[in-house]
Amino acid sequence: MATSLTTTIARIRPVATRAVALVLVVAGLIALGRSDALHGALLGVLEASREIISAHPVLGPLAFVGLAALSAMLGFVSSAVLVPAAVYAWNAPITMLLLWVGWTIGGVTAWTLASIFGRPVLRWLVPGAMLSRYQILLEKRPAFSSVLLFQLALPSEIPGYLLGLMHYPLHRYVGALMLAELPYAVGTVMLGVGFVERDTATLLAVCGVGAVALVVIAQILRRRHGNY
Repeated sequence: MATSLTTTIARIRPVATRAVALVLVVAGLIALGRSDALHGALLGVLEASREIISAHPVLGPLAFVGLAALSAMLGFVSSAVLVPAAVYAWNAPITMLLLWVGWTIGGVTAWTLASIFGRPVLRWLVPGAMLSRYQILLEKRPAFSSVLLFQLALPSEIPGYLLGLMHYPLHRYVGALMLAELPYAVGTVMLGVGFVERDTATLLAVCGVGAVALVVIAQILRRRHGNY
């Protein structure tokens, strides 16, 4: 199973894809932060968002968690764009917690849907070509460490559906899910903080740490399974 898992991951170069995406996001945030007009306009939007959130102290966090859960289930939905508003309205630790909880709920929901309904639900939620690409994962149950690497390397909406379809033990999946999503939650919120505060050093630090972490993941995969 380890070889099959690595073969699947290698086909899409997920580590390289995430590293490039991180660099592009950070570059965009730095560029926006350097423009007084754009940054000021966006802060105006964030201030308006804070007023709306403050007027709904219960519904606001619930809506944020719900959107985070959807982003962990549907690839075309992203909760990252809401993070600066959440940081502006609450604070970094609360935003991290809500994001982490939302992503965990979304992953568990994806696992549950796939476990109960099987392939029919996947045809609606995951493109057929993508599902076929990961079909090899269903041959045997992967080890926990491989699931953790899988969760770190691939978009978050994919592992839940596939592992639910193969009836991978839920408690083990939740453990891997929570471990893998925590650093992403911390990094995403720190990017939001860096943008709001126009802190280029923080943005570059998150980019550097994230890139190094992705390289380490790739090296572990190479050491364990050969060519990656």
